[in-house]
Amino acid sequence: MIRTPRSARNGDVVLAVDELGGAGGEPLLLVMGLGVSRYWWPDGLVDGLVEAGFHVAAFDGRDAGGSTRFDDVPADNPLAALLRRRPPAYTGEDMADDTVAVLDALGWSSAHLFGISQGGLVAQRTALRHPRRVRTLTSYAAVPSDARGVAVLRYVRLPFLARLTRFRFPAGREGDVAAGLALARAIASPGYAFDEPEARTRVERELDAGLPSGVRDTRAQARQTGASWHGPRLRELRVPTLVLHGERDPLLRPSAGRRIAAKVPGARYVELPGTGHDLPRAVWPTVVREIRALTETAVRPTG
Repeated sequence: MIRTPRSARNGDVVLAVDELGGAGGEPLLLVMGLGVSRYWWPDGLVDGLVEAGFHVAAFDGRDAGGSTRFDDVPADNPLAALLRRRPPAYTGEDMADDTVAVLDALGWSSAHLFGISQGGLVAQRTALRHPRRVRTLTSYAAVPSDARGVAVLRYVRLPFLARLTRFRFPAGREGDVAAGLALARAIASPGYAFDEPEARTRVERELDAGLPSGVRDTRAQARQTGASWHGPRLRELRVPTLVLHGERDPLLRPSAGRRIAAKVPGARYVELPGTGHDLPRAVWPTVVREIRALTETAVRPTG
């Protein structure tokens, strides 16, 4: 896979973007999860999407990867951010507008969105705030955009979060790699063998690109989870929607995905057996097939 670097701008925020192949295909923008960068998308999944006829791009959200960071804004931790102990550094609307700024930089009047975890939440909000820019929405392993503050906790497995807070790793690159692998293993799919070489590739290429370890930056994660949202409700979403969730997700209960699908008119819900909070190799064909089927039913937005 050849990466073609781009950049986008939303006001003072600069966003790192990569085109990942498939020029001339249908535009598909990948929105990564909490804290980590665009380098965490599995190459094999991206290749499958390109082969299915998509022009694929990915970007780093604000406070992640190579995009603008808000390190001067005080933050606690992701859980405390949900409890609103500090004023938000930015809003959910800002993050949705970042996504549209990326579409503008790519020259895409509209695109299909595929977001995972926090990225799925951002993708939902982008489709709600900018429906004419979104052809279809695929939300994977995400909470409903209507869930705010402590209401998010009904979907979160708190013992899992408690276990993550006990992780300790030494400073430096070796510690960064160990932290990334520990997270990848923790969120991995119980129904499939953990592919450590593939996970290591994703962790190391983020570091090789000179990016800070997003896994270890809990303050940036807190700023992202604390982004307030005052936009439309999920029941107002009219973009063709696919909701995917792992049956054995260790972080978010499948009820989160079911809730999204129940709220969005006409949404399709697919629960992936044996799957955790990640994208194991075994489910790549299913994910590609489901997204392709969704896009074939969509009508390109006008205006």
